[in-house]
Amino acid sequence: MIVLITTKVETFNNYINGEWQESVSQKKFYSVNPANTEDVVGVFQASNQTDVKLAIEAANEAFPEWAKTAPSKRAAILNKAASILEENAAQYAEELSREEGKHVSDAKNEVLRSAQTLRYYAVEGQSFTGETFPNDDPNMKVSTEREPLGVVSVITPWNFPISIAARKIAPALITGNTVVFKPSSDTPLIAVRLVEALQQAGIPKGVLNFVTGRASDVGDPLVTHPAVKAVTFTGSTAAGEDIHRKTPFTTRTQMELGGKNPLVVMDDADLDLAATLTVNGGFSLTGQACTGTSRVIVMKEVKEAYVQKLIEKTSALKIGNGFEEGVKIGPLANEKQLKNVLKYIEFGKEDGAELIYGGEHLSAGAYEKGFFVTPAIFTNVKPDHRIAQEEIFGPVIAVIEVDTYEEAIAIANDVDYGLSASIVTNNLKTANRFTKDIQAGTVKVNRTTTGNLINAPFGGMKQSSTATFRESGRVGLEFFTQVKTVYIGY
Repeated sequence: MIVLITTKVETFNNYINGEWQESVSQKKFYSVNPANTEDVVGVFQASNQTDVKLAIEAANEAFPEWAKTAPSKRAAILNKAASILEENAAQYAEELSREEGKHVSDAKNEVLRSAQTLRYYAVEGQSFTGETFPNDDPNMKVSTEREPLGVVSVITPWNFPISIAARKIAPALITGNTVVFKPSSDTPLIAVRLVEALQQAGIPKGVLNFVTGRASDVGDPLVTHPAVKAVTFTGSTAAGEDIHRKTPFTTRTQMELGGKNPLVVMDDADLDLAATLTVNGGFSLTGQACTGTSRVIVMKEVKEAYVQKLIEKTSALKIGNGFEEGVKIGPLANEKQLKNVLKYIEFGKEDGAELIYGGEHLSAGAYEKGFFVTPAIFTNVKPDHRIAQEEIFGPVIAVIEVDTYEEAIAIANDVDYGLSASIVTNNLKTANRFTKDIQAGTVKVNRTTTGNLINAPFGGMKQSSTATFRESGRVGLEFFTQVKTVYIGY
């Protein structure tokens, strides 16, 4: 076990127009370790709207020159920043684990994935261009050009605080946009490290700006300022709806929101695999993934055997600090998350579902100073129960019994969300039907609902997304560019 002793708490500033500076508010907030709230990770700026406006103005002023910068020079900066992340991955992983709670090995993988994302867009961005169209006039050329939008607001969550930020910032920068970046107040330090990497890589002043603080204090100018041409946001559906209402119709939006992701277990499924996928999809990151498995829709014939395997695998999971060897479930990210998960566990009981495993608040001994809960498994869940309809964002699995594939699909689709879904089956015909019948942006067969490739599109349907532009992959560049059609006569 690694023991971290904080002897001095460092204060971190905003980054505006190429300079690290204090907030004009002169106020600060603390980022603490959710596994031990006495461990203060750092002190950060509690910014206000004036800070945001300064950042937007700096980005707006820097835009014309950055838009004209050669793509190869932009790519070189992304590649150098990726190298900095890789060289410091061990340190950044420890810091990320302290402020977010995930295991240090998972944190290191996230840092390295973020570096990979920077490198991916450094390459793809240099070949992302327009088209040439045939026409009947031999003395005319018709083509399209892709141009950057201008200032982009990047607003990111705490659950994957560097990888989601990288997948938004990298395509924005490589296509010639300037950025104002506002991370979650639960995980500001790893966001600082990403900005530092880009700064050290040579990003020009004003091209990337960084402001910390509560959304209620800084939020509105990020989405309403006339210089902001696009807003990319990942977070709750409620927050996304609020942003969408406030954003002018001329401002482009990209929002990846909530999920209520099903795993369907057919009667021909490998039940050991199904239980493993449930545990990995539902309890990794303590259930705090937008693509996390939250509903298991299982055929009646195999339900009992499946549930037994699920309990066996869940009971083997070690809960604890992210620096402890063998820990699979860390703390919830903050006290609000803990209260929300415990609230939904009570909802499950009140609605008549049966809590057959876990759901306990761990508050004694090694857990006394953190936000820990045992993963919860409910059976006899009805499709209209709150734990089967509403996003919990925690380690709670609702098991729903069905008789047929058609019933499973109907229940799987009967929610407001459509982010990710998976089926466990050995029948290729059933698997193929599922990929067409399910209402989800990411569909998997015999794999967890969680996880996506950096080179493949990612996004949801229904209230899981604005359904405008996908993130990730080559199509992730489209959101950050506008098309101009050019006719040239000779």
